[in-house]
Amino acid sequence: MKKEVTYVITKSNWGGAQRYVFDLATHLPAEQYAVSVVLGGSGILKQKLDAAGIATTAIPSLQRDISWLKEIKSFFFLYKIFRATRPAVVHLNSSKAGGIGALAAHLAGVKKILFTVHGLPEDEPRGALARLLIKAATRLTFALCDTVITVSKENQRRVRGSALIYNGIAPMQFGPGDKIRAAFPAGARITGTIGELNKNKNHIALVEQAKNNPDMYVAIVGEGELRPLLEQKICEYGLESRVKLFGFMPASEVLKGFDTFALPSLKEGLPYVLLEAKAAGLPIVANRVGGVGEILDAKDLNQFFVEEMVRKTAALY
Repeated sequence: MKKEVTYVITKSNWGGAQRYVFDLATHLPAEQYAVSVVLGGSGILKQKLDAAGIATTAIPSLQRDISWLKEIKSFFFLYKIFRATRPAVVHLNSSKAGGIGALAAHLAGVKKILFTVHGLPEDEPRGALARLLIKAATRLTFALCDTVITVSKENQRRVRGSALIYNGIAPMQFGPGDKIRAAFPAGARITGTIGELNKNKNHIALVEQAKNNPDMYVAIVGEGELRPLLEQKICEYGLESRVKLFGFMPASEVLKGFDTFALPSLKEGLPYVLLEAKAAGLPIVANRVGGVGEILDAKDLNQFFVEEMVRKTAALY
């Protein structure tokens, strides 16, 4: 009899946590596990899971921003799902889904509840009181779970009793990055980055750096809520020819279009894109937050393979 595993994640866009859920959901042995995913919205993650034949349930009220009415709706939605499907394992990802999902799974009588920390939320750039409250809520979430997984030694040190399992990537084939190169003058040295356009990723730092360095060319790949702000600053500083936003594109298609990879993040877990940049052989400039230093200091990528991530995670189910 197959073991039923339900993954829960707040957003259905395509970021590190979403890729993590996709990789686990699609790499668990189909003969041993029946997998489903509950997620907020119907973005790229849902589309990819649907195409891969993974059962999905979208919760419209599940979103990152705080809304007490929507949190209550999401809680009862998850509770009803868990009571109806009786999964053997609920594996939670991202803070909002973690907090609401842990309580719902606990009250629904789920036997095993896991939560993966993709970077501690109290590290986000917020006020001191907000960080304190978020830290308290996160530790309460941990208490409702049977196992907490951390993806870096830095986070494991701060989450007592957590299991360290690194994110993993599969071998990659890299394209030439022509779309990036073609957007800049011939011979330009391009500093590139990839990631969701949000405060944590701190793309504005690259825009400000380019403002002060007339020889700097910047390619920013990704989509997100801060795109209008970045567009405004690029226009305000007159950087349209040197700083360009490319929207969402697969990392394998763009990394070879960069001369240097930059990761100015304020908060990270263990960033997939940094593993990919290292696999592409690019020089890297990055803030040492979360597990960034563990990737930069690694002599090879042997401990960051997707098969190893899946094997160690499945052993906890």
